[in-house]
Amino acid sequence: MRQYLMEFIGTMFLVLAIGFSQNPLAIGLMLMVMVYMGGHISGGHYNPAVTLAVFMRGKIERKLVPGYMIFQILGAFAAALIFYIVNSNSFYPAPAEGFALWKTILLELIFTFALCSVVLAVATSEKMEGNYIYGLAIGLTVTASAFSVGGITGGAFNPAVYLGPMLMDTITGGTSYNHLLLYLIGPFSGGILAAIVYKYLNKN
Repeated sequence: MRQYLMEFIGTMFLVLAIGFSQNPLAIGLMLMVMVYMGGHISGGHYNPAVTLAVFMRGKIERKLVPGYMIFQILGAFAAALIFYIVNSNSFYPAPAEGFALWKTILLELIFTFALCSVVLAVATSEKMEGNYIYGLAIGLTVTASAFSVGGITGGAFNPAVYLGPMLMDTITGGTSYNHLLLYLIGPFSGGILAAIVYKYLNKN
């Protein structure tokens, strides 16, 4: 239960930073400090796509995966609820108008691949064991990704970042569920690809 609670807390603060700041640097810094805060407890995933990649890497037990993902989404929903209480309106990632769905899915896949690849390299590799850069590397990857394509895709790179706010928006009468395919297919595909490539590149 400690791992699940940590995933809830870390994801909640990540999504709070997204909602209140809309600033890639603030978002990356929040992720960084939350990874340092919870890395030794839960691994500091705060992202179902990361959890999937870490599972495929063999660094988390199968039985823990559903709980991690559920509590990540609950944490994101809690953040969206707090945002709604404070601002009386909802927020959620959304792609820019005029871009084809496949293009935004592709970009979410590519940059989630980058994030998950960095996580696998700095936080799960025996060769990097004991390093103190893992939180910085992960946070900066999200910052760089959000600066690069956030204006096109909405910059989620994380199914929970979408699902929590989407649920809150839907409850209050919104239609953000229209982007469900984008924020499920893109990030989860990126996580899967990252695990496959990591295993290939790190064969003995």
